[in-house]
Amino acid sequence: MTNAETIISIIDAHLKIVVENEFNKYPGEIAAEMTDPAYASQDDWGTWFPIDSTVTARDIESFEVQLGHKLPEDYKTFLRHKHFYELHISEASFCSHPVHTWLEHQHKMIFHGWPTEELIERGYIPFADWSDWGLLCFDVNGHFEENDYSIVLWDHDDSDEVKKVAYNFKDLLIRLDKGAELKLLRERK
Repeated sequence: MTNAETIISIIDAHLKIVVENEFNKYPGEIAAEMTDPAYASQDDWGTWFPIDSTVTARDIESFEVQLGHKLPEDYKTFLRHKHFYELHISEASFCSHPVHTWLEHQHKMIFHGWPTEELIERGYIPFADWSDWGLLCFDVNGHFEENDYSIVLWDHDDSDEVKKVAYNFKDLLIRLDKGAELKLLRERK
């Protein structure tokens, strides 16, 4: 299986779980392309559905210029695959990726979440929350072939230290997917 096929397979499996278990509820406005009129909103919570991504190569190039760093090909595959409001795999909650406003959500996480001097200015580009205490980040420090950055876990209570958790984005998704599978197996016992 290619890297892209692996990434797509993992994303699709977890988005399917979200929809099948009706975890696809979101407070506030949902893009029309991501809703179904058959699902009426309740208490200001609407139902969203994943759709094919509209993110283009040009969109990603513009985003990379804003970041000041190239993104890994595997993460580009992730961005170009599906739009969603929430995607949780194990303890990771990926940055919301809705159609039309995905870039705003990326900017909020990277530039307007935690202080930039603790993250982006130190070479850590966040892309997912970890549990309720940290962020998963690309570590752009050093030389990485084809921008295939290692993944670090940044703890907001101990921001001076990061822990390497995966060799790259694909490796992270595989590890998270296995962790989610183990959790399900434990719950079934």
